[in-house]
Amino acid sequence: MNQAAVAVLVELQAPAAIKKREPPPLIGGPSYMSKQDDQPELETRRCAFFFDVDGTLADIQPRPELVFIPPRSLAALEQLSANGIPVAVVSGRPISQLDALLTPLQLPAAGVHGAERRTAAGELQNLALDNEVLDAIQRELAQACAEHPGLSLENKGVAFALHFRLAPELEETARHVAEDFVSRYGEVLALQPGKCVFELKPRGASKGEVIRTFMQEAPFAGRTPVFIGDDLTDEAGFTVVNELGGISIKVGSGATEATQRLESVEAVAAWLDRLQSTLLEPQ
Repeated sequence: MNQAAVAVLVELQAPAAIKKREPPPLIGGPSYMSKQDDQPELETRRCAFFFDVDGTLADIQPRPELVFIPPRSLAALEQLSANGIPVAVVSGRPISQLDALLTPLQLPAAGVHGAERRTAAGELQNLALDNEVLDAIQRELAQACAEHPGLSLENKGVAFALHFRLAPELEETARHVAEDFVSRYGEVLALQPGKCVFELKPRGASKGEVIRTFMQEAPFAGRTPVFIGDDLTDEAGFTVVNELGGISIKVGSGATEATQRLESVEAVAAWLDRLQSTLLEPQ
């Protein structure tokens, strides 16, 4: 793939690709309350909920293995699911890690930005790369990272993440390494920028498309999709949910396709508490 093609591929998923729009109203804030008539009504029992994990259900930590979901939020997810309301997680993490974070829950899930998917019926579906190609990419990435202490490589099985959270001065180095690999393996890899990370994911993996697929299946079909996320990786999901007439919620600040906003992970937990309270209301 030539450099011009790489630039186009990166631009499609980079921050500049996000439309600059008026920041969405903060749920519960004065702007939100003044515009409440313009907001889609959220009827909990008629919705299907999709949650990102890192930065949404759980605070971001210096290293991925330190992340945890607070018991308060886990209990809320369990309550929603127990009441027959479809709940799924859609994350850049592999499904195996999602299960560990959510235990004892085992929810429908999309891992590695949609490269892995577990349906509500428990069927596993994966976008697989050739093992020899994966091994070659792993070796070359490991060598590249070894030349830059502070740049951390995470192998997700079908994708790779270059983390620079502990060495923010290496952002441009990480970007250069990631773009170089996309230029050489562009037939199988796509670049996904994120918060202090550049991910190399299988081409075709998209949070938006995996949400669309869930919404075509029971028990999600026929419901209003609600997607909550915080990162660049979630923008494709916001776009699809908006197309489907659903509710998209951005956690934190920044330009976004989402139509509503929550301030923080703690605000997400409080919002989940309010969802639970609606289950007690007469139907």
